[in-house]
Amino acid sequence: MTKNLLTAILFLLTLSTGFAQTLEELKAKQAAKKDSIAAIQGRVDDIQKQIDEMPGWRFGAVGIIGGSFSEFNNWYAQSSPNNSSGKIGVTFTPYAKLIKENYFWYNNANVNLSWVKFDDKDDPTDEKDWREATDVFNVTSLFGYNLTKTIAVSTLAEYRTTVLDNFNDPGYLDVGVGATWKPNADLVVVVHPLNYNFVFADNDAVFDSSLGAKIVANYTKTFGGINFISNLSAFQSYKDSDLSNWTWINSASYTLWKGIGVGVEVGLRNNKQEALNYAIGQYDATTTNPEPTFDNVDNDIQVYTTFGLSYSF
Repeated sequence: MTKNLLTAILFLLTLSTGFAQTLEELKAKQAAKKDSIAAIQGRVDDIQKQIDEMPGWRFGAVGIIGGSFSEFNNWYAQSSPNNSSGKIGVTFTPYAKLIKENYFWYNNANVNLSWVKFDDKDDPTDEKDWREATDVFNVTSLFGYNLTKTIAVSTLAEYRTTVLDNFNDPGYLDVGVGATWKPNADLVVVVHPLNYNFVFADNDAVFDSSLGAKIVANYTKTFGGINFISNLSAFQSYKDSDLSNWTWINSASYTLWKGIGVGVEVGLRNNKQEALNYAIGQYDATTTNPEPTFDNVDNDIQVYTTFGLSYSF
């Protein structure tokens, strides 16, 4: 009995030791393979950088489509037990870049449109049609002449407005000159101390054009199946800080199969002129509240988010 027990214990110890050795050997082989993959990826990245620096046109785009639909019947736990609702959103971020030995021309756009619908079947007076929810349209064109490998003198034109509602009211056109810094193929930083911000709007008492400085930073990166684009556009007015504004848009998509994946876009904006224009539109003169002005308006950060299926071109 004792002899059989000792034999069994020795067998288990031998088996566990052999298993442990095998596991360690497999982990060591796995680590070596990972190092090899990292080395290969590094060489691929180096070749891609050389390709990115070659003269010629570069084209690409990321599109995101998001949507949700729901139907409720006799769902008494909510205030509208019988309703149908939905949301559809489309984001499109294309770019076209011309790279030459002595100069470059970068063009990109950002379009984000969405519609919402809520139909309360028990309320015949409610709004049943689709109506716009997100409305963003930005186009930028940057031309530069290289002074060094990373520094160029440049001129920029940027136009921003809405297209579904109140087209060009307001609309912003920035035109300026200055310098552009290109430390690598992924990052472009524009600093234009001489820039004029043309503002087009019906309400001239709120919206005003002015001279100022323009700063634009664009970062584009692809890694591990993830496409990431970040764009910051800021204007600092020399006339009045109330006329300054900035917009920061970030989009990312993860490719799952043949360019199709999931994506998200987040946009942030600060614009006191738009905040005041909206506050005036909502103002009720019959109340005791003071009439909105630049001094008392609540200039909250504007935010939008879109999430859904994506396609990388």
